[in-house]
Amino acid sequence: MFSTQFVLSFSLLLSLPILFLLGPRIFSPHSSLPPIPLPDELDDLSLFNRAASSSSLSRSHLSSSNPKLKIAFLFLTNSDLHFSPLWNRFFKKTNKNLYNIYIHADPSVNITSPSGVFANKFISSKRTYRASPTLISAARRLLANAILDDPANAFFALVSQSCIPLHSFRYVYNALFTSTTFDYSSSADSTTAFGVRVRYKSFIEIISKEPRLWKRYIARGRYVMTPEVQFDQFRVGSQFFVLTRKHALLVIKDRKLWKKFKKPCYRSDECYPEEHYFPTLLSMRDPNGCTHYTLTRVNWTGTTNGHPYTYRPNEVSPQLIHRLRESKNSESYLFARKFSPDCLRPLMEIADSVIFRD
Repeated sequence: MFSTQFVLSFSLLLSLPILFLLGPRIFSPHSSLPPIPLPDELDDLSLFNRAASSSSLSRSHLSSSNPKLKIAFLFLTNSDLHFSPLWNRFFKKTNKNLYNIYIHADPSVNITSPSGVFANKFISSKRTYRASPTLISAARRLLANAILDDPANAFFALVSQSCIPLHSFRYVYNALFTSTTFDYSSSADSTTAFGVRVRYKSFIEIISKEPRLWKRYIARGRYVMTPEVQFDQFRVGSQFFVLTRKHALLVIKDRKLWKKFKKPCYRSDECYPEEHYFPTLLSMRDPNGCTHYTLTRVNWTGTTNGHPYTYRPNEVSPQLIHRLRESKNSESYLFARKFSPDCLRPLMEIADSVIFRD
């Protein structure tokens, strides 16, 4: 009997370190959000495969003298496009051969079909949830549709329903395609001696040092991200970006990192997948092809539940627009958020005299 008790006690002692090491791998944390449905995953995979197999722009087409290069504006929204009149003004009198518009609208929300240049621009959409990889899926869906739709789409600008433009379309287009001074991070290999741009970069924020980075990394579980993504490879950045076609294709072709990032988090207060996936993927695959900063100005002072500061109508002024344009990384920010819907009227009042007057 004594030997039996001794064996049991000894076995228990041996099992404790094993449970300590393997427990996090065996017992997955609970998430309050549902995983991405398999039918949605299969639909997206089919879409991404079609987009990935489509022909991309050749190097010869990426010439600043080619007037047919376009910017694809990708609107990700879960409410009405309150600022569509302002964006309509932004695109007004612009050559329609220089841009395309794509809208991913959450199907759970009754969204009014906008008029003007936004009419009939909706793509096939699926539900999105905050603190969920569904926001990554929605952005990838927009990229894939834009890649398939037009081979001339050379830049892909992701914006939200609360974003506004800070300049005219002409300024934005020239900043991305022709200006040799707009991007302060441009290296010598991006221009020739004659000041002609020969290489384009993606404008996406990529941050390696952030106070809560470790908690964000383990939001799905301590060991979930390994071995594909080690902690020293994990990055954070803004949800909104301007990607080159090369990087847009890289995103929709990815399967390896998506396998990790699509797992739901059990800590929603530390989980912002859309702020982690794109910076981490591009940092791991092509860090030198990115500026490491965003062109969308966001005010993180006085944040609430992870949301940035929201501007109200009484704050809209020419001074605010000029202040939002200021950047240490480029000649100017091109877009800004977050604005409340009732800001539309004061913004329209200064649209021609301030916002679109470069």
